[in-house]
Amino acid sequence: MNKYLINIVGPTAIGKTSLAIQIAEHFRTEIISSDSRQFYKEMKIGTAVPDPEELAAVKHHFIQHISIEEAFNVGDFEKAVLQRLESLFAFHNTVVMVGGSGLYAKAVIEGLDDFPEVDPEIRQKLNRHLEDDGIDWLQKQLYMLDPNYYKIADVQNPHRLIRALEICMGTGKTFSSFLKNKQANRNFKTISIGLTAPRELIYNRINERVDLMLKNGLLHEVEKLQDKRHYNALNTVGYKELFQHLAGAIDLPTAVEEIKKNTRRFAKRQLTWYRKDESINWFNFDENPQNILTFISEKINS
Repeated sequence: MNKYLINIVGPTAIGKTSLAIQIAEHFRTEIISSDSRQFYKEMKIGTAVPDPEELAAVKHHFIQHISIEEAFNVGDFEKAVLQRLESLFAFHNTVVMVGGSGLYAKAVIEGLDDFPEVDPEIRQKLNRHLEDDGIDWLQKQLYMLDPNYYKIADVQNPHRLIRALEICMGTGKTFSSFLKNKQANRNFKTISIGLTAPRELIYNRINERVDLMLKNGLLHEVEKLQDKRHYNALNTVGYKELFQHLAGAIDLPTAVEEIKKNTRRFAKRQLTWYRKDESINWFNFDENPQNILTFISEKINS
């Protein structure tokens, strides 16, 4: 019998977690998180980790399972998830995966792209540029060297920028030219479900979520992490803006507005990424879950 990975995607704050739990409960299975920000134990409020009731409803994997001090990249995630899926598929015919990190889900479903080795000195130089010239310098370089990848990249993520630039500079070719078209062999089939909504509604939901995070203690969470702010995991929306506030660079209202603005930009990039994937079956965010379950069941039974 075929095994199925039900992959739930969509922009941040759209309602993916709730849908994933309902689907997992229906199929009596478990959930893999492909949200790279939710891996870290120290980052709970600012990454919208499922609440205790949600985590208790269905067993989740790869939620707050490592520390920000540990190295864990997309390649590590791919290997770990494939191993976990092998054990889960021994007991379940379906497993649910949910998250907003498109590259991480893509690694599980299709496999990672193959890139050549480049001189490590290039990465060191790029890290120095990040430190001396800021992320703007990296963004401008990527726009010049690989405009096609720039359009879909998470350009607020310095690690992604540096990874793409070291390939461009080390090979003389674009990063996007190494993105493979051939999908890796997998012993499961994937059904991807995307949730969407009018942009204005998505942005309103984002603003409400940020306000709720602040109410739930995000500033206190960030205060406790100040001595670890140099770790890559913390150079992300919701944390970097509040670090600026705590350093006296901006006041709190400005920091909150920056979080909202940067999260809206992130959602826009997520949608750009997902819209290029023709395998995604789109539903409106307020679609009756039963209709989505019927769609998935018909796909499996066909």
